[in-house]
Amino acid sequence: MKIAIIGCGALGSFYGAKLCRAGLETHFLLRSDFDVVRRHGVHVRSPEGDFCVRPKCHREPDSIGVCDLVIIGLKTTANDQFARLLPPLVGERTAVLTLQNGLGNEAQLAVIFGAEQILGGLCFVCLNRVAPGVVEHIAHGQIILGEYQRWPEPRTHDIAGRFRHAGVPCKVTDNLKRAHWEKLVWNIPFNGLGVAGVAGCDAVMRGRIDRAALSSGCLTTDILLRDPRWLSLVRELMGEVIAVTNALGLKVPVSAAEKQITKTLTMGAYRASTLIDFERGQPLEIDGLFLEPLRAARRAGVKTPRLAALCGVLAQLNPAAK
Repeated sequence: MKIAIIGCGALGSFYGAKLCRAGLETHFLLRSDFDVVRRHGVHVRSPEGDFCVRPKCHREPDSIGVCDLVIIGLKTTANDQFARLLPPLVGERTAVLTLQNGLGNEAQLAVIFGAEQILGGLCFVCLNRVAPGVVEHIAHGQIILGEYQRWPEPRTHDIAGRFRHAGVPCKVTDNLKRAHWEKLVWNIPFNGLGVAGVAGCDAVMRGRIDRAALSSGCLTTDILLRDPRWLSLVRELMGEVIAVTNALGLKVPVSAAEKQITKTLTMGAYRASTLIDFERGQPLEIDGLFLEPLRAARRAGVKTPRLAALCGVLAQLNPAAK
């Protein structure tokens, strides 16, 4: 199987390195890290064991050519690059798998290639890119894999098997939409409140935004869980997301919130991806992670005051808006 990794940050590099180590032909499309990865490879530091691989490195997609599988790890703020980056990689039988956060990524890809070629994956993993070509894996790593708007195909199970052979726990879901919303139960509070910081969390609780006060430090997952005020806010946001999910007929149990909180306790002082983007002054993945869920809530007639206030705070803080 010939595989292309598009978006070689922490996520793409980690899973791409796992597949490469398993002996699969793996091509990385690189920008700033090209020279480092070409010379020294990709290094993964992990409690499961450190390792280094040397994938095939490319600056442009044309030099990769048509692949069997294209894995997208781009930030959703770069989705406008789909039409430029992906066509040289995609043939009639190519599976296009997005591992991106939030809602709507598969739909954007389907416009270009057709729904039948598109898959989505939800990654439950803690990792960070700590230097060019260096990924620190902290915990977890499971992927939930599904077809866009379809039941799992034989290829879905084949791809899941490839991930498992590479040492990545991978399950297949028959309802990708539900899986997306289940991950939003975690992503919305921890990515959003982490960026909001103390003043932003206060604003979410009050439902009133004072832009001049939104300058306090960000919050890692351990602080959000340790402080009773923020833990209560985490639970309220999770409850709102679950309420929307059930209004959409996707049947996520209320107990999912406590399960997510319990898992997060094992992560320590984890900095969610949106928080890292914010600290680097990069545009935030607001639309798919926060605004689209809010729009879905309004279409379903579900009141989500905490989510609405959080969206307001993030809109004010987003470096892209300044």
